[in-house]
Amino acid sequence: MTALLGEMKTVRNGKAIVAYSVRGPSGNTAPTLCLIASTGRGPEDFAHLAETLVAGGLRVVLPWPRGTGESTGPLEGIDFHDLAGDAAAALEAEAGAGGAVIVGHAYGCWIARTVAEDRSDLVNGIVLLAAGAGKWPEDLSRAIEIAMTPDAPEADRLAALQKGFFAAGHDPRPWLEGWNATLVVAQRTARAATARDSWWPSGTAPILDIVGLQDPFRPMADRDFYVREFAPRVELRTVDGASHALPDEKPAEVADLMLGWVKAL
Repeated sequence: MTALLGEMKTVRNGKAIVAYSVRGPSGNTAPTLCLIASTGRGPEDFAHLAETLVAGGLRVVLPWPRGTGESTGPLEGIDFHDLAGDAAAALEAEAGAGGAVIVGHAYGCWIARTVAEDRSDLVNGIVLLAAGAGKWPEDLSRAIEIAMTPDAPEADRLAALQKGFFAAGHDPRPWLEGWNATLVVAQRTARAATARDSWWPSGTAPILDIVGLQDPFRPMADRDFYVREFAPRVELRTVDGASHALPDEKPAEVADLMLGWVKAL
């Protein structure tokens, strides 16, 4: 497990033990954010974003998905609500008077929205980073498969990462590492096992939707997808020069958008 700066803690959610790093102001006055990573990946992708958020005065909770790092728990027979419960347990353990915000990246957006639906008493705001639209072309799903396959030729993996995750001029090579195939299977199974109506409404909290202008999972025609779904709760913001790996590609720009919005809640 790659360590993230900050205090390491654990919290229990039923049969799961959730390991997480917490960074930022001590006490209970700062807003607390819980950042949930994308498919098959861990919170290491948030390292630079978390650093900037903490420098801006926020408290950041970074949980490892069950089965990765030091987090443990069943990976079979689970659904979105089980995974959301892991994140909610970590967020609740750290949130104070400053309020709690749930943040998801890509697949993590679905889990963040489930947390907001299941724990509307806890969540004051939702931040979606590179959330996909309702559907996307099959070639993007294929790019994900190639990118995460360690036995695939490196050139093919880099091309797939460039196609699906990184804007021109950004090096995808660091993302050759960090994938967990077992977690991917569990997350996909959890999605199939979850009734859409049980999480899609996403609670009642305000939503900040941050999209990279070069993200193929949110083309121009679907740029306002979540505005159409959840207006007037949604504030849409875009970042130029970023694709689906948005928080890793443009951490300073993303943090700047998040800081103002979170502090205004």
